[in-house]
Amino acid sequence: MKKLSLLIIIMAMGVFAGNTVTAQDVEAGDVLGIWLNEDKDAQIKIYKENKNYFGKIVWLKDPIDEETGKPKTDKENPDESLHKVPTLGLLILKNFEFDEDEWNDGTIYDPKSGKTYSCYMIFPDGKEKLKIRGYIGISLLGRTSYWTREKGQNVMK
Repeated sequence: MKKLSLLIIIMAMGVFAGNTVTAQDVEAGDVLGIWLNEDKDAQIKIYKENKNYFGKIVWLKDPIDEETGKPKTDKENPDESLHKVPTLGLLILKNFEFDEDEWNDGTIYDPKSGKTYSCYMIFPDGKEKLKIRGYIGISLLGRTSYWTREKGQNVMK
């Protein structure tokens, strides 16, 4: 009976693992490129600097602040001295390290709320969708967002 149970568990794992990207399939540079956020109102360029990965906003759907008629700035930042920094070009992903199949130990900054969270990034299936998990303390206390690779953006190494 134990052998049958083990066989069923192994078969079920195989069914659910169908489209997942394994650690062998993922290389550190696979995350590089332009990504469209889940709200589809910003594009973020992920790039490598030294050993770490970073991301900055390179496109905004609505780059002009309705209140001022000028380019949007980081007005939600808790540091008032940064309120005039343009949102376009803003560094929102910082210091990610690649570890087998995920990018972790980094932070993500949300310019809409002015908050910074611990974060990891992983490919849930294939390399065209990126799972971004921002959290406080432990990853169970957080929010997941899925970004899509911009068309015409090949994996850059």
